[in-house]
Amino acid sequence: MGSDQWSRRRLLGAAGTSLAAGLAGCSLDAPTSSDATDDGPARYETYTAPERGSDGDTPTAQSAYSSVYKQVADSVAAVRVETTNGTASGTAWLYDEDFLVTNEHVVGGSEAVSVWFEGVGWQEATTLATDVYSDLAVVEAPNRPDDIEPIPLVASEPPVGTEVVAIGNPFGLSGSLSAGIISGQDRTLPAANGFSIPDAVQTDAAVNPGNSGGPLVNLDGELVGVVNAGGGDNIGFAISAAMVDRVVPSLVRDGSYDHSYMGVNIAPVTPPVIEANDLDVSWGVYIDNVVDGSPSAGVLEGSTGSETIVVDNRRIGTGGDVVYRMDGVDIPTQQALSTFLALETRPGDTIDVEVIRDGRREIVELTLGSRPAPR
Repeated sequence: MGSDQWSRRRLLGAAGTSLAAGLAGCSLDAPTSSDATDDGPARYETYTAPERGSDGDTPTAQSAYSSVYKQVADSVAAVRVETTNGTASGTAWLYDEDFLVTNEHVVGGSEAVSVWFEGVGWQEATTLATDVYSDLAVVEAPNRPDDIEPIPLVASEPPVGTEVVAIGNPFGLSGSLSAGIISGQDRTLPAANGFSIPDAVQTDAAVNPGNSGGPLVNLDGELVGVVNAGGGDNIGFAISAAMVDRVVPSLVRDGSYDHSYMGVNIAPVTPPVIEANDLDVSWGVYIDNVVDGSPSAGVLEGSTGSETIVVDNRRIGTGGDVVYRMDGVDIPTQQALSTFLALETRPGDTIDVEVIRDGRREIVELTLGSRPAPR
């Protein structure tokens, strides 16, 4: 599918609060399941035929989960990696006829990667490309079952409340399914060097160590996101299908992906920031600092030197620009700014940035650069 299907040229509503979360992580054991025998490796759990409702035709909710599991499970693989610190494991899924997708934090820095498919067992795999800023990676495993199908991406962002399932290998238990709903959209996850992964999906489907890199799918078997992080009871996160659609084709084609870069340190516009800067807006993104030599240097303005004002016992920077619109798209939050840059722009694009500066509304032109390599 083309990236235009993911256009975000719309009013970006106030996104959810940025949540720092621990990675769903990597289990230390090989896949197992309750039906493992002495005759071979553990296999996916068996499933029953879909149940029917009282009219003999309409599937019950329980059968819907069984049906999507039957549709998707064979396209999900266990991943085992060897690192200098020992072994770890995660999950991958079939992206197209040639490649699997998983998390960068699962396979990045590994010395050897193996994948395990139902009916094939363990085989060596090759990491084709990784992107630390989206936590996505592409893996090649030539010996796959012949009859498995790639997992398609959803065509548009599903609404909060959509039923989803996560299929993966939590704690090494292969082919496990957990169910829930989409609890939130446009969340922000931490990435390298102070950057963030925008547009993440929040879910209450259980995700645990070993689920990392696995698919979060709707009941039609379409990928909603790639499991990335677990934040605690009833809260987990996945990298959105929109980010997958944006990043993975470039990883396959070029071996890398360039993220748009402004070169600023930002802060949310909160009541203390509004008071300290006497702002006439109630939302936006405050530019606290502009990185020397970055695309924003000489275009956007950060806080004025050491001048701060104490509000609610906190020192608040003053004199910086407040960004409230970019290329005609409202930017009410940091999450909205990150999502706009990630899904609507590319390095080299010149965009109109509408700011409040010294009490006046101005429009400046900003030519975006590429994020620096992680250090």
